[in-house]
Amino acid sequence: MDTILGPLYYAVSWIIVQFHSFYSLMFDKNSGWAWGLSIVSLVVLIRICLIPLFVKQIKATRNMQALQPKMKAIQERYKSDRQRQSEEMMKLYKETGTNPLSSCLPILAQSPFFISLYQVLNHIAQGKTVGVIDQSLLDSARKAHIFGAPLSAKFMDNASKVEHLGATLTDVRVVTVIMIVLMSLSQFYTQRQLMTKNVDLSVKTPFMQQQKMLMYVFPIMFAVFGINFPVGVLVYWLTTNVWTMGQQMFVIRRNPTPGSLAYTQRQERLKAKGKLKEDPAEIAAKEAAEAARASRQQPKRQTKSKRQTGPAAGQPDKTPGGRTKASSGNGADEPEDGKPRQGGGSSRGAKSGQRKGGPQRPKHPSSKK
Repeated sequence: MDTILGPLYYAVSWIIVQFHSFYSLMFDKNSGWAWGLSIVSLVVLIRICLIPLFVKQIKATRNMQALQPKMKAIQERYKSDRQRQSEEMMKLYKETGTNPLSSCLPILAQSPFFISLYQVLNHIAQGKTVGVIDQSLLDSARKAHIFGAPLSAKFMDNASKVEHLGATLTDVRVVTVIMIVLMSLSQFYTQRQLMTKNVDLSVKTPFMQQQKMLMYVFPIMFAVFGINFPVGVLVYWLTTNVWTMGQQMFVIRRNPTPGSLAYTQRQERLKAKGKLKEDPAEIAAKEAAEAARASRQQPKRQTKSKRQTGPAAGQPDKTPGGRTKASSGNGADEPEDGKPRQGGGSSRGAKSGQRKGGPQRPKHPSSKK
């Protein structure tokens, strides 16, 4: 491995030495501040270089979430044919331009630097020069302590080795335990934040179950493997976890996944500030509700014939006195006081005049005989 990663040993050690030269202007060159801040600066530099990969990771994660219903349908359709199922999955990835491994790219990209830093600090713990770190820098790094723990010490080291580095076993174990706990908690919070705030909860998919499982698996892995990490590596890993947590909080707040809790909260903040107009769908729904309300309140329009004839047949309109109003021959209603209007009488009076004193219809000439 030293042969394969040899160039990276030189790169990592050179970066650390450059930062160490800078921080030696402010702190003692043999202090833990100078060497510890050099490791933190290395993390920041690496993570800044990995920002494009982090953006791809976010996009890939969202695409995978969006594809989960389709993937589940393919699994159900071809559950008895594994080969056809794999072919359809690859076809779906190709059509949508999704790479399932994109979400792992930042971790994979960090792995060589992590291994190189681990080997550099391991060489320092063994008193061996590595990369551009010569004997004078090696002696300076071995003297550096962070809260009483040497950079190259581990939780599992024995007391004699720790004393040889100028520290006590208690100091080393207390510092390493605290850093391992902080490292695990930061990893757990980062994963939990992703699951509770940046996932579309309206879609239940196996992908969500996998993420939920990883939320508990990763912290346990950090706790188990952390006891074998040198203090310098714990500083590196804790710093990268804190960076990831802050970076994810920024992304979730500014660009959350649609349908997630963070997306709803962002929409509410924008509306409160007046920076977000109402959704066209919401506006159309409100207009439809107002139109429906207006149609219920407005009386129905009657036709001209209904307005002239009054109430419908079979349902006579009654006056306040209980009498039924009859329609005259010319369509005018009888007044409620019973008096005939000028120029005409009621229909009953007209019929009586015809029988008694009204004009008689002339008889036919043939009837005179």
